[in-house]
Amino acid sequence: MRPTDTEATPEAERPSRGARKREAMDVLALAKQLLELPAARSAQLELPEDVREELARVRHVPSHIAHKRELAYLAKLMRTHDEDAFAAARAALANAHTASARDAAALHQVETLRARLLGDAGDAALAACIAAHPDADHQRLRALVRQARRELAAGKPPRAQRELFRLLRNLQPASR
Repeated sequence: MRPTDTEATPEAERPSRGARKREAMDVLALAKQLLELPAARSAQLELPEDVREELARVRHVPSHIAHKRELAYLAKLMRTHDEDAFAAARAALANAHTASARDAAALHQVETLRARLLGDAGDAALAACIAAHPDADHQRLRALVRQARRELAAGKPPRAQRELFRLLRNLQPASR
């Protein structure tokens, strides 16, 4: 006798094998992300005590194969806990990722500005930079741009270019 559609069967309540595997792979990815964090940073996260201890143990395993085995055990241990136990850790990792991406984008903007200042249309870029940052030390900015251009032309080490980069980075509004 076949069960009808209205009857609930035990098989219908369980997730499929593929769904269980995807969930296990997500937990393994979370375990890898937790391992990549510095120990001081992961200590700040709200994690169950047994997971925290296993995380410290996995960090100290030198062998590649043993490390993989311990990582798999860490993921298995994490699956025994409720998903809510790791919600705060997932949120903190997501925030850290967006913050680092935002910082990288800001550094790319500074690098692009420095390249424009040292390029062929550098005078127009310098005027635009001075107009955008009226509180900056204009004389120092002009001197660094001149010195960096001379360094580029002579093939000297980029000391002034680095100093110009630091000055431009300090001119950017703080995003923190």
